[in-house]
Amino acid sequence: MTSTVTLPATVNPELPTRRRDRRGLALAIVLCAQLMIVLDLTVVNIALPSIAHGLHFSASSLAWVLNAYSLTFGGLLLLGGRAGDILGRRRMFLIGIALFTAASLAGGLATSAAWLLTARALQGVGGAIASPAVLATIVSGFPEGRERTRALGIFTAVMMGGASLGLVLGGIITEWASWRWVLFVNVPVGVAVLLAAPRVLPESPRQPGRFDLVGALTSTAGMSSLVYAFLRAASSGWTDRLTVTAFGAAAVLLTAFVVSEARSPQPITPLRLFADRSRSGSYIARLLLVAGMFGMFFFLTQYVQEILRFSPLLAGVAFLPLTGALFAVSRLAPRLIARFGPKTPMLAGLLPVVAGMTWLTQISPGTSYVQGILGPMLLLGTGMGITFVPLTMASLAGVRPEDSGAGSSMVNVTQQVGGALGLAILVTVFGTVSKNARHALPGAETITKAHAILTHAMASSFTTAAIFDVCALVVIALAIRMQVARPSAVPATVNQGSRA
Repeated sequence: MTSTVTLPATVNPELPTRRRDRRGLALAIVLCAQLMIVLDLTVVNIALPSIAHGLHFSASSLAWVLNAYSLTFGGLLLLGGRAGDILGRRRMFLIGIALFTAASLAGGLATSAAWLLTARALQGVGGAIASPAVLATIVSGFPEGRERTRALGIFTAVMMGGASLGLVLGGIITEWASWRWVLFVNVPVGVAVLLAAPRVLPESPRQPGRFDLVGALTSTAGMSSLVYAFLRAASSGWTDRLTVTAFGAAAVLLTAFVVSEARSPQPITPLRLFADRSRSGSYIARLLLVAGMFGMFFFLTQYVQEILRFSPLLAGVAFLPLTGALFAVSRLAPRLIARFGPKTPMLAGLLPVVAGMTWLTQISPGTSYVQGILGPMLLLGTGMGITFVPLTMASLAGVRPEDSGAGSSMVNVTQQVGGALGLAILVTVFGTVSKNARHALPGAETITKAHAILTHAMASSFTTAAIFDVCALVVIALAIRMQVARPSAVPATVNQGSRA
């Protein structure tokens, strides 16, 4: 099956200036909210050592500061998109931002690990309710073709660049204030969005329907069980009773999710979204790419602080090259798509991603920032900036109007689930290799030995991440079929349907 993207040959008819300005303001507001939500996926990374010390987290449980947010966010995104379709997107956007802001305040006030994890989970719920309105605003407000491609380029820069920008901001805040302020900083931003959004965002027409609570619960519980199983395996082994039980529960719950979606008259995830080969391939490729990328963030933030002894501020600044490269290159993606079509930039962008992640597999205690970190960051930022705009186009191609909420949510779902699941797998690899290396290296525990074990385990994790990236390259090469037709007459709308 081939998805066809028709790019306009001439500029679309001029819209009234007032409508254009309002549309631009609406985009700015929802992207501001999206940036805040995305930042919280990584802004706490730099602060993890401080959080662990302040709230007495164990090494194995620390990953849940990230995963408590990612899992509720990713698991409930489809329900959030469905709620926007039924109850109105602006209304759900405001409810989600209000919950996210309140949970951020509660997290900053946390006095125990359980309190913080609960607040992080509630942040994820708020993000899941609000985030679907962002892509829906782009889909409904910008016609397919040049304008939507440009808007998607900005969205991609916010989504991917925001993740790395969160590391920089987290370092600055942790160094100059405390880890609590990485959560408190959301409060004034959230309040500003809540005040501005009702004046600019239009309310979407409501669609009749009901909520698929069974689908939402089984998908969220199933993915949580799967992530927990991997993290448990890292600390207690693959034959541990709870590890095996968690894997079994994940299999049962995820199977129940697929069955319920197939039978439900109004599923939270319409299975017809996966009927298009290119769209399904884009979901898988995004999941694999984000799985490697978020794992890279998790381990490199620890490397630059534990091995290179960077301060939190310097550790955050160390990620600026990746952020800068991603933001700069993502602006070029629409031009590349217009000239070469969507698929070629995807493949071309993945080559530096694979090269950068492979470079990181050579990390050792003697690796300096300039020698072995800066180069991979530039390659990863450049490649991600090129790849994710056309990848998002492939995910949204040909989605029915009645499925716009679910289709937009699936882009975020694959990203958040990919981040949580990828981090869990890479932490499992890290834990397994660390245990084996500790038994293999004789002698007493010293700093030199600890650093050798740490970097060896990180290198193994980066190898796994590189395999994810290679798999994404193969998926795009084999599964995605997108062609660009250029009309010579009247500007056409995008025909992105599937045909055999």
